Amino acid sequence: MTGILKLRIIFDKKEYKFKKIKNNWVKNIINKILNELFNNTELLQLAIMESDKKTLFLIKEDLIILERNLSKLECTLIFSGKLDINNAYLEIQAGSGGIESQDWSNMLLRMYLKWALSHKFKTEIINLTIGEKAGIKSATLHIKGEYAFGWFRTEKGIHRLVRKSPFDSNNRRHTSFSSVFIYPEIEKNIKININIEDLRIDTYRSSGAGGQHVNTTDSAVRITHIPTNLVISCQTERSQHSNKERAMKMLKTKLYEIEKKKRANEKNIIEKTKAGICWGNQIRSYVLDAQRIKDLRTGIQKNNCEKVLNGDLDIFIEASLKQGL
Repeated sequence: MTGILKLRIIFDKKEYKFKKIKNNWVKNIINKILNELFNNTELLQLAIMESDKKTLFLIKEDLIILERNLSKLECTLIFSGKLDINNAYLEIQAGSGGIESQDWSNMLLRMYLKWALSHKFKTEIINLTIGEKAGIKSATLHIKGEYAFGWFRTEKGIHRLVRKSPFDSNNRRHTSFSSVFIYPEIEKNIKININIEDLRIDTYRSSGAGGQHVNTTDSAVRITHIPTNLVISCQTERSQHSNKERAMKMLKTKLYEIEKKKRANEKNIIEKTKAGICWGNQIRSYVLDAQRIKDLRTGIQKNNCEKVLNGDLDIFIEASLKQGL
């Protein structure tokens, strides 16, 4: 409740700052929090006078929700990057280890889909490579919504899983690694010149995991950008033309990121980001048999692994954003 009371004091004494906030979305949230806080304050006075314990309990529940909303707003106000507000692409790549890493990658994909759903983001899997026996080798997830990139960007890095393997008949402990990379969707007005001679375009038949419809035409598209060796695949659309158009847009986005990183390197301001995405540099460990998930950057730890793997990532994401990672 401290944060809400502090907010009330700030806007009572310095209302002029509130008037200067240009983001109407932020203004609306702050107004909603303040109105609900005011209503609960009046209700609290009546409940105390009448010794109404049921109402006091309901007020407490409302204040917990308000505190949570204030925390999310605080994270949103941290978003200072020009692209934080954009939609995002999330890529998951299984590490060495075969079926173990592929199964872990599939668990990560499910975790992020659930987190996005609970926060009202729209998601679409635009590319998926299924593992031979279980799980996935790689996946690309398109996340749509305001500040999608801002919310997801600190999840990039290596995620480490330790568990007693369900695929090992001797029930031995296995360690698996998967990498996660996040990049923003670039708007059409960003100019990235692509020479058609630098591209190799292949088509193939799109397919899905067990039981899904299999195309009888070569509608899936794979584009290789020869100078950078970037490979973009898309099979989500039914027509080859639509898949090609979407793959080109993704290629444009990745080339923009490469150019952006080159410029940042010249100014020596990207070292921290580089360290965060290097293979072997784990950002979080998920130790299932010990019921422990720990973020190695922030020190935040949770002991309910099932809840986290079902999308309860708020404590990790908010801590990393507030620490400026």
